[in-house]
Amino acid sequence: MPSLGSSSLGFAPDLSFVPLLAAGGHGGDPAPGWVMGLFAIGMLLTYVGVAVDRLHKTVAALGGALVLVLLALNMQWFGEKPLFDKYQDVYNILGGELNIFAVIIGTGILVDVVGKSGLFHFISIWIVRLTHGRAGLLWLSINLLTFFLVAVLTIVPAMLILGSLVLVICRSLDYSPKPFLLSVAICANSGALATFASGLPNIMIGTWASIPYVQFLEVSLPFAAFSLLIAMGVLRFFFRNSVPWKQTEEQKVALDAKLREFDPWALVESRWVLIRSALILSLTVLGFAFATTLGLGVDYVAMAGGVLSLLFAGKGVEDAIGKVNLTVILFFTGLFLVIGCVEATGALEWLAGQVVALSGGKLELLVPLLAVFSAVTSAIVDNIPVAATLIPIVESVGGEPGTPIEPLWWTLILSSNLGGNATPIGSISCVIALYTLKKEAGVTVGWGEFIKIGGTVMVLQVIGIIIYILALQHLGWIPALPQAA
Repeated sequence: MPSLGSSSLGFAPDLSFVPLLAAGGHGGDPAPGWVMGLFAIGMLLTYVGVAVDRLHKTVAALGGALVLVLLALNMQWFGEKPLFDKYQDVYNILGGELNIFAVIIGTGILVDVVGKSGLFHFISIWIVRLTHGRAGLLWLSINLLTFFLVAVLTIVPAMLILGSLVLVICRSLDYSPKPFLLSVAICANSGALATFASGLPNIMIGTWASIPYVQFLEVSLPFAAFSLLIAMGVLRFFFRNSVPWKQTEEQKVALDAKLREFDPWALVESRWVLIRSALILSLTVLGFAFATTLGLGVDYVAMAGGVLSLLFAGKGVEDAIGKVNLTVILFFTGLFLVIGCVEATGALEWLAGQVVALSGGKLELLVPLLAVFSAVTSAIVDNIPVAATLIPIVESVGGEPGTPIEPLWWTLILSSNLGGNATPIGSISCVIALYTLKKEAGVTVGWGEFIKIGGTVMVLQVIGIIIYILALQHLGWIPALPQAA
C-alpha cells in the first residue's frame, strides 16, 4: 500500500492515522449506532451555530469541538469505550492539517505586504483596462483566472491572492463584490480538479491508487473545464440582476471616461518596493507550481514567500503578522476537531458500506451512489476525511470480479472535490471568500442563499460526473492503471 503520509506537495494530510479514524479512534470496531448518532447530532448542532448570525461561526466551531472532544475521551461515562485511547490522540486530527494553517499564515503575510506596495492595485487596474471595465467580460476573466491559478497554486494561496484582486477591482468600479467573490469561490473547486497536484483529494487518491500524472490531464482536466462551464452558467443565472451584464452606450462612455482617470501608480509609494514585491510574488507562485519537482511542500513555499516579503518589501513586521486571519485558522481548528470526532465513531465508514451494499456491486448503480455520497458528505464534513474513508472501501470493492476500479477512483476524485460547492463550509475556498466578504465589504451571505446557489451548481455537476464516468467506461476511454494493465 503506498504511503499517504508526507506528500511531496506538503499539503496532503498525514494519513498514517486514517485507519484509526475510519474504524473508531481506539483502533477497534466502529462505535455503537447510538454513539454515532450522538456525535452526528453534535456536529449538526455545531453547524446550526455556525449558520446562526447571532453566534460567531468561530465560537460555534470551537464550542462544538470542546464538547465533542470531551465526550470522545470520556465515553466510559455512558458504559462505552472512549473513542481515543489518550488525550494526545486528539492531536492526530490536527496534526495533518498544520500544513493548511501554515499556507494560510504564510500567504496571508505575503498578500498583506505585497498589497501595501501597491502591486495588487497596479495589477487590478490593468485587468480593468484590458476588459474595459465591462462587467460581463470582467466576471468571465476573473473566473478563468481563478481556474488557472487554483490549478497551478492550489486553492488556499490562489483564493487569498484573488480575494485582494477582486476587492480592489470592485471598489474601483463600484461593482458589488458579492457575485464576483462567490463566483471565484465556486469556480475554484473546478480548478482543483485540473491536475494531480491541484486538490487534496487528487493527491490522496492519486497517490494511493498510483494514478499517473498524465491521466489527470486525460480524464480529470476535461471534466474540470466542463464543470467550470456548468458553474458559470448557474452563477450567471443567479446573478442576472446583481451584475450589470448589459451596459448602455452611455454607461460604457462614462466607464471609459472613469478608466482614463485611473492611475496604476496611485498607491505605489516606491517603485523599487513594487518591483521587489512583484519579484517575491512571482518567485512564490513559481515555488507553488514546482513544489513537487523541488521536493518541497506548499506550506514551505508559502512561509518562504511570507518571510521574504517581510525581509525585502515589508515595513511593519508586527502589523503584517497581525493581519493573519486567525479567525479563519481558529474556525478550521474547531471544525477539524468536530469532524475528526465524528469520523472516529466509524459513522462515515458505516454509511459508505451501506451505499456499497445498496449497489449490489453493479457499476451502473455504484458510480451514481458513490458520486452522490462522496459529494454530499464532502459538503458536510470536508473532502479530506471523506476521501480517506472511501479510499480503502473503493479499493476493496474494485477488487471484486467484474467491478473495474478505475471508474470508481475517478468518481471519487471528481465528486469529493466538487461536493464542497454545496455549503458555505464545504470548501476552503468558500470559507475564505465568505470571510473576506464579511470582513472587508461588510456583506453577509446566509446559508440558505449560498446553498441555493452552490447546491444547484453541485447537483448539476454531480449529474455531469455520473454521465461522464459511465460514458467513458462504456466507450472504453478510461485508461487502465499501471498495476491493472
